[in-house]
Amino acid sequence: MTVAIEIFSGLMSAASGAQSAAGLSLFEITAIMLALSGLFGWINHAFLKLPHTIGLLVMALVASMVLLAIELVFPALGLGTPLRDAIGQIDFNATVMNGMLAFLLFAGALHVDMGFLKSQKWAIGLMASAGVIMSTFIVGFGFYFLAKLVGYPIPLIWALVFGSLISPTDPVAVLSILKSVNMPHSLEAKIAGESLFNDGVGVVVFTIMVAIAVQMSGLNAGGGHANDPVTAFSIAKLFFIEAGGGAILGAITGWIAYKMMSTIDEHAIEILISLGIVTGTYALAQHLHLSGPIAVVVTGLMVGNKGAQFAMSEHTRTYLFGFWEMIDEILNSVLFLLIGLELLVLSGVMDAKYLVLALLSIPLVLMARLVAVSVPMQFLGIFKDFTKGAIPVLTWGGVRGGISVALALSLPDTPEKPLILAATYVVVIFSIIVQGLTVKPLVKKVIDPDLL
Repeated sequence: MTVAIEIFSGLMSAASGAQSAAGLSLFEITAIMLALSGLFGWINHAFLKLPHTIGLLVMALVASMVLLAIELVFPALGLGTPLRDAIGQIDFNATVMNGMLAFLLFAGALHVDMGFLKSQKWAIGLMASAGVIMSTFIVGFGFYFLAKLVGYPIPLIWALVFGSLISPTDPVAVLSILKSVNMPHSLEAKIAGESLFNDGVGVVVFTIMVAIAVQMSGLNAGGGHANDPVTAFSIAKLFFIEAGGGAILGAITGWIAYKMMSTIDEHAIEILISLGIVTGTYALAQHLHLSGPIAVVVTGLMVGNKGAQFAMSEHTRTYLFGFWEMIDEILNSVLFLLIGLELLVLSGVMDAKYLVLALLSIPLVLMARLVAVSVPMQFLGIFKDFTKGAIPVLTWGGVRGGISVALALSLPDTPEKPLILAATYVVVIFSIIVQGLTVKPLVKKVIDPDLL
């Protein structure tokens, strides 16, 4: 438990950046986040009875809206200022993409059965690659025309940027929701496997789209003038080297962890090995410009399957898996809390006039998800049968989350950013709360009860 809190504190320290003299200290920010997570978690468990992470998000959103309403009516009170200061000092993008994500993906991959994953490899591979690309273009073109329709035109390339950041399902949100849903193992493997891999592919597609967008705008991500031209060769190189290289790196580091664990039987040291492998793999992937998310997923699959079966005693497995479950719970709680509280900061950036377009983006994203799921499944259905009802469950279960918000916040300060940010936040909130709360009854309705 102490190690988990120290990890969280380190992530917040790395992500919060330099603080002003009047700013809150790292300890104060950490205390606020953990105290609110514990308080809201208790209220939810005792009274609301919602799934843990969804309950935290709902309460954080309600708290944010109440504070904003009070400030609007009684601005002199400044009730939301301390919390807004704390949230404002946290770089959400850095916290998620360069901190929490590595630990959460590894923790999620540990519990995925590689045997089931291999049995669904073609469906997972197609949905995580071709599906993400199809969704990117469907959402992008749809968003472009919708924006013109409501009177807020946006360049097509920036609409495609929105398509790329909203298309990948969020593995953190998906795996969190799957814990409370009973479904056939083959279908669970598709959803979990796709969510673990498509975020890595999605980040690569997002990087490519942003590079093209800033080049066409004459700016780079830092606000200066663009330099390196984006070509078809550079796009292909970036895609295959980042995604493929990340998978290879993860396999190598996972094998190293497996061999190290197989030579000893000491749970404390093996937990330290797992921590070192996660942080080392992700940091090395970033240094080599490879996909860190894909790398740690492959590493987690290696350690959680081959490592758990051949390199760990029952005693070590109990401690190591218990440790990573605690890491998963703490970071998941704080992440969903942050998504809800981020409204306090984003309210000053997002414009209410974009709300109509943001709401119209919800059915657009769901339609794109349906196509991205059904086309690969229908194609593969020529060669094999799939669980009846798989397409609606895969469509509705494709939850978006913190990764999409983090990518939207990482965009350079262009006129298009507030519009993209508003649409992203609304889609993510709808996805987590509405889809997350209704996927369980959907499974019961469309899946044969004998398979559950």
